[in-house]
Amino acid sequence: MPGCELPVGTCPDMCPAAERVQRERERRLHRLEVAPGCRQDPPRADPQRAVKEYSRPAAGKPRPPPSQLRPPSVLLATVRYLAGEVAESADAARAEVASFVADRLRAVRLDLALQGAGDAEAAVVLEAALATLLAVVARLGPDAARGPADPVLLQAQVQEGFGSLRRCYAQSAGPHPRQPAFQGLFLLYNLGSVEALREVLQLPAALRTCPPLRKALAVDAAFREGNAARLFRLLQTLPYLPSCAVQCHVGHARREALARLARAFSTPKGQTLPLGFMVNLLALDGLKEAQDLCQAHGLPLDGEERVVFLRGRYVEEGLPPAGTCKVLVESKLRGRTLEEVVMAEEEDEGMDRPGSLPEEGT
Repeated sequence: MPGCELPVGTCPDMCPAAERVQRERERRLHRLEVAPGCRQDPPRADPQRAVKEYSRPAAGKPRPPPSQLRPPSVLLATVRYLAGEVAESADAARAEVASFVADRLRAVRLDLALQGAGDAEAAVVLEAALATLLAVVARLGPDAARGPADPVLLQAQVQEGFGSLRRCYAQSAGPHPRQPAFQGLFLLYNLGSVEALREVLQLPAALRTCPPLRKALAVDAAFREGNAARLFRLLQTLPYLPSCAVQCHVGHARREALARLARAFSTPKGQTLPLGFMVNLLALDGLKEAQDLCQAHGLPLDGEERVVFLRGRYVEEGLPPAGTCKVLVESKLRGRTLEEVVMAEEEDEGMDRPGSLPEEGT
């Protein structure tokens, strides 16, 4: 933030000691922050697990002192902890994890905005925070609406994360090694958005020609054209983080493809199509998911391996099935941990593999 005399945070912990004490007293500790095996009443916070919660800045309220702000190095360590420990937690539901992580990452962005961090170190924190949020949201699955996580609020948090990061990029000349990848994630998350496409096309040519953005632009074009075959071929070549970003559009793309098949193949007497064809075309996770997709749209089955396209039977009710996306998302981790992906400690998530970008028009 050029021209602003902002303090530099000095808090060495993921959660300031004063906040830990206050939330202990007010019984506002999340169970993921309580010391393991603690039986005290009220529960005691574990300083190694407690993470500063988001608190909306009130009008007229003085800025927090440096002792209440975590410097960029501590913020990055906090994000690493959220990605490596909390997001991978086996004793909490994914919706609970997503809600907790989203709130704590929002507090990370606020701490960063309230201090005089350099653009380069701020970008690294914002990139890691956004990558973590995209991953935990993608892991929610089709039953997220029944848990404590609000899908609309989470979507707003992701967009807020993109806004903070892209403003950071715009305020400095860099270099930001991961910028092409994250600009590509922005387009994939906003697939089909005219405004998002316009913003990406206004980026410098040197950025637009980087492999991550070229791939994202190709996916966006296939999505707009309704070219399901090309779209799902491209989606299968995306690395893990881009797959997380685009996952929210997969259900709609599959519904649109199924509607086109219904218009093309439906007859008064019915015409059958192998479900295996649909599994390959739409990158489904197997015959069971293909059966569920067809039945959710009113299409009868002929046995367990064929669908019948009968004129007048195709219907669209409510949101399209989300699907499990094991092929399109989960399989992309390839044995890596989320922490490794988020912190870019393994293969570059933004690079294409040889032959991963099909020729135009195929």
